[in-house]
Amino acid sequence: MEFVKTFNAAGNWLQAFLLNEWTLYQSALIVVGYLLSGFLARRIEPVLESRARTIKGNPDLLRVIIAFMRRLRWLFLILWLWVVDVVLLRLGWPSNQWLVATALTLVAAWFVISVLTRIIRNQTLARVVAVVGWLYFALYALGLDRALLAALDGMAVNLGAVRLSMLLVLKAVILSVALVWLAVLVGNMSSNWIQKSADLTPSLKVLISKLVKIGLVIFAGTIALSATGVDLTALTVFSGAVGVGVGFGLQKVVSNFISGIIILLDKSIKPGDTITLGETFGSIRDLRSRFVSVITRDGKEFLIPNEDFISQQVVNWSFSSDYVRIEVSFGTSYDSDPHEVVRIAIEAAKTIPRIASTYKHPVCWMTAFGDSSLDFKLRFWISDPSNGLTNIRGEVLVALWDAFKAAGISVPFPHREIIMKYPVEIAVGRLPQRPDDDRATKSFRRSLREVETGNKS
Repeated sequence: MEFVKTFNAAGNWLQAFLLNEWTLYQSALIVVGYLLSGFLARRIEPVLESRARTIKGNPDLLRVIIAFMRRLRWLFLILWLWVVDVVLLRLGWPSNQWLVATALTLVAAWFVISVLTRIIRNQTLARVVAVVGWLYFALYALGLDRALLAALDGMAVNLGAVRLSMLLVLKAVILSVALVWLAVLVGNMSSNWIQKSADLTPSLKVLISKLVKIGLVIFAGTIALSATGVDLTALTVFSGAVGVGVGFGLQKVVSNFISGIIILLDKSIKPGDTITLGETFGSIRDLRSRFVSVITRDGKEFLIPNEDFISQQVVNWSFSSDYVRIEVSFGTSYDSDPHEVVRIAIEAAKTIPRIASTYKHPVCWMTAFGDSSLDFKLRFWISDPSNGLTNIRGEVLVALWDAFKAAGISVPFPHREIIMKYPVEIAVGRLPQRPDDDRATKSFRRSLREVETGNKS
């Protein structure tokens, strides 16, 4: 009987709600807002898309714009429902706007969660955000959120004068993660915008980008802790613990961080520079807070700690200028004219496209009278050392070979003349026979006998 009464009461309430004229009015307003939002979205989306396609070099900003652009219908519907809700409240009918308020909550939840899951690249994290967000909004729509928050606040422990509850921990974690993620996203977008500036040097661009990111993260963490009620003066204990940790085990981390700041300030290296550090030769791809990324010609990417660029000798091929002088040694035969060799070598070097003949002309000097050749050195300049040094030397040597071959100049190989002297006057008897002599030794002995016999005759 109780079940029947409850069912009848629910049916009567549902019938009264559905047949209520204000329910019909609110439903009509929601439908009109949905149709109007779809019409506006179809007109505005093409314009925004054409503008979004002009954004180059800022993928984070483009991803945010696309996330909002694809959901303009729901954004316009939120604005419409908000205006309708405000109007109904101002007219004094708060009991007649329940359906509009519920629809506004659900549409806003859908919009926020769909945009966040589109912006977040990690699919697992995006699913977690979607599940947690929908769970909270469902409890909010059903009016159960206060009971849940009270239950979490009741799960607390007292640590001296501090009361630590599960609600405080969850609020601190969620706000900190959300604000830090937002700070990183804004920092990446500002970094991409700074990198496109033509008035700043590459090192200054990297330094400003890192300072902006660090400042935003610190500011976001401070706001999150303040919003959750955490006393910031308590962080002095934490900073002391961090200082002890630095003294015991984080020396290298701090050293690399400070070294990275010094590198950015003194502009000793910058992205795009060609450097040599020890056995590593390559171009700098990126400057990080802990290491420098260097890509070699064979595609290997070395992550070199910043401290090495401070404590070791670094050869920066493009520090003050992109031009680099390269030397190639070669030799020609002694019957060649050295003046003609110098002229041909210089003309051959000028035919190589990578050689900067307009900056400084190639020069060729005769350096020595070698054992088998006249020795020369050809010196020339290039402006792109990041494209390789061995390959340009190879191109020059091939060009010299072709030019010398066409001019009839030979490139000699080392000659060795071996003179074997053995006195014929040695008597055969002085070369005793041995049982282990091979066939060549026995033949040599017979030749000596024949020569001796001929001399005597």
